[in-house]
Amino acid sequence: MCGIVGYIGTQTATDILLAGLEKLEYRGYDSAGIATVLEGEIHCVRAKGKLYNLREKLEREVNPAKLGIGHTRWATHGKPEEYNAHPHMDSAMRVAVVQNGIIENYRELREELKERGHEFRSDTDTEVIPHLIAEFLRQEQLANSQPTNSLLEAVRGTVNKLKGAFAIAVISADYPDELIVARQQAPLSIGFGQGEFFCASDTPALVPHTNAVLTLENGELARLTPLGVEVYNFAGERLKKYPRTLNWNPVLVEKQGFRHFMLKEIYEQPGVVRNCLEAYLDDNWNPADVTQSPINLGISPELYADLEQIQILACGTSWHAGLVGKYLLEQLAGIPTMVQYASEFRYAPAPLTANTLTIGVTQSGETADTLAALEMEKRRRFGQLPKYEPRLLGITNRPESSLGQLVNQIIDTHAGIEIGVAATKTFVTQLMAFYGLALDLAWRRQTLTATRMEEILVGLRQLPAQIELILESQERYIEELAHSFAETHDFIFLGRGINFPIALEGALKLKEISYIHAEGYPAGEMKHGPIALLDAKVPVVAIAMPGTVYEKVLSNAQEAKARDARLIGVTPMNEHEAAETFDDLLPVPVVEELLSPILTVIPLQLLAYHIAARRGLDVDQPRNLAKSVTVE
Repeated sequence: MCGIVGYIGTQTATDILLAGLEKLEYRGYDSAGIATVLEGEIHCVRAKGKLYNLREKLEREVNPAKLGIGHTRWATHGKPEEYNAHPHMDSAMRVAVVQNGIIENYRELREELKERGHEFRSDTDTEVIPHLIAEFLRQEQLANSQPTNSLLEAVRGTVNKLKGAFAIAVISADYPDELIVARQQAPLSIGFGQGEFFCASDTPALVPHTNAVLTLENGELARLTPLGVEVYNFAGERLKKYPRTLNWNPVLVEKQGFRHFMLKEIYEQPGVVRNCLEAYLDDNWNPADVTQSPINLGISPELYADLEQIQILACGTSWHAGLVGKYLLEQLAGIPTMVQYASEFRYAPAPLTANTLTIGVTQSGETADTLAALEMEKRRRFGQLPKYEPRLLGITNRPESSLGQLVNQIIDTHAGIEIGVAATKTFVTQLMAFYGLALDLAWRRQTLTATRMEEILVGLRQLPAQIELILESQERYIEELAHSFAETHDFIFLGRGINFPIALEGALKLKEISYIHAEGYPAGEMKHGPIALLDAKVPVVAIAMPGTVYEKVLSNAQEAKARDARLIGVTPMNEHEAAETFDDLLPVPVVEELLSPILTVIPLQLLAYHIAARRGLDVDQPRNLAKSVTVE
């Protein structure tokens, strides 16, 4: 979904488009492109990699065009190659489109279009859109009908055939004074200038030019011309819409328009997951090559040699990440793993065992208890028999920290600076580090087939777009849902298997920033005591994702419902059985159980945030807490 920009006016379009794309770089991307309309032709320039590659290409020619669209892309459908970069065009090169989102029915549409003679040049889902628009325009021409809004109507016909979440911007060589945009479950805003208009998927690309912004709603499209903006719904009805004035100040700009750093960092998670995928996954991996791992963590083979056991030391949110890591390391790589609170391990360490890897997890690299536990483990192993040699690995967002000086090697989580005290994006990147580690070990130990490995890698690459879909489709609903809990004093979070740690994390987030008492439990343990807490005043949040424990979680949820508890379900989209079970749904895209923690934690973060914000609390700096706990 990455970044969209568009411009129509009196200035040179390429300069504005490039500047806008730079403002959206934080979202992450692997290719970029720009298309402009000049002298009855579309000029399209695309480049793989970072924006400077695109800029170098554009500097080779003079392009005074006043109309254009631009895009930064992260690969979901099709490899990160130039031919898959946006903008995409129709067969006649007369229509250009950029898109954020996922077109779920693109395969069917592609086959229909091929039967009508359309030729495709990419592997993307987006390319069906310009071909569909061209097809609608062709049908109008055959009918000898050329209404004033031909391009608008062709786009409207197209979006009504698309299934999925998308935001698009469209230009055509045959309509040199029009820019058409549309939104369905993916953000898109229009900026109003003096005789010029802008569009972008995020407001930081608009604010250098205007503070008058109109955000499109789902099911709306707009026609931008030098004379103004017309907004319609997908049924073709003209709408009355008014722009709002952004009240930007230096602090808000620093937060990129978000009310709090925490919300900004929640929204940065698609980008940081992309950073991890780019860093950890080898794009050139060949499943048939048994000499090359699909994972590139840069860990020396000596740290893995004859490995028999792993112990993870961490605190707080990092401890929850360690619990997910334990599941992955045991289920994928077949290595017995235990997770210890670093503060407890310091005073009651596990007996020494041979060929053991000790992993310290801390977002700051400065957590006192974790560092002390690792130092103790290093001392007590040092000088023992070789089989007890210290093998220490760190997982952190700050490789230059004290942790980096203490351990043998580091996995950098690539989250960037996190300002909010309640960890969000650093937690998700810690999970990504564990996925990388577990898969690397699984490859080395040959515990997964090449086919299964490839399935998991494909699923991992889809996660950023799926996170974006949750953010774009669920936040407003969760914000409204949060109003229901203004007077709530207790919450229960339930999960099983790999999602039990996510229940713990959801409860911790709520406690940290809203000051509501919350507890996380394995769903099957409810009837062994905690069920006594339930009544109509205690909401229960259950994570129910299809897999080995799905039916069990639904059954446990029914037990809570029988005690009058309000049930909130984190469930797959369009899951009918879940809809019948829960009072409120926080749906996430369908994903296999193994990868689901990366998605199920997102609505829980948003729920905690909006409850705290609704209560008027200091979300970024909650009472009694610090970002990095550097004392015992």
